[in-house]
Amino acid sequence: MEVKGTAAKSIPDFVGRRFKDQYFEWLNALPEKSRKIMMDGLKTNLWYPIEDAAIMPTQMIGEVFYNGDIQKGAWECGKYSAEVALKGIYKVYVKLSKPEHIIDRASRIFSAYYQPSEMSVTEKGKNYVQLSVTKFPTPSTVIEYRIAGWMQTAMEISGCNNVKVEIPKSLAKGARETIFHVSWNN
Repeated sequence: MEVKGTAAKSIPDFVGRRFKDQYFEWLNALPEKSRKIMMDGLKTNLWYPIEDAAIMPTQMIGEVFYNGDIQKGAWECGKYSAEVALKGIYKVYVKLSKPEHIIDRASRIFSAYYQPSEMSVTEKGKNYVQLSVTKFPTPSTVIEYRIAGWMQTAMEISGCNNVKVEIPKSLAKGARETIFHVSWNN
């Protein structure tokens, strides 16, 4: 399975911005393949092995900067990714769009960042939406939490309050799909 350089590039950028003085500590903690990818510089138009370019670097964020809390590290890294991705003209678009539209759009472009993959909106209601990932050959809680953090910040940028993202089912934990349940107040 592969991740687009665009999605993976936010990982070293996050470390460089939030933990600048410890960047090399994180880099040196990475397995050799991951370290080489990070040191060579991620090209946004290329595809990389997901394990080496996204899973391990994000996992090390949790281990090095969040006292081993990989979930927290992945979530914060995902939030940062949304902050960076949804700036400028995109931020205006997100602010003017309904929350349901933002999540629906995100589910349609999911496969542009992870291949092969498939995500769809399975339920919509007043102040909530549910998404299902049914195709993701390399299931990873690290990636799931990164995506959840991204969703939270995207919804907050769109003007939602008290955003809550839950993962009641996980491919990485043996379920047949990963479910993201996103709820908010306006």
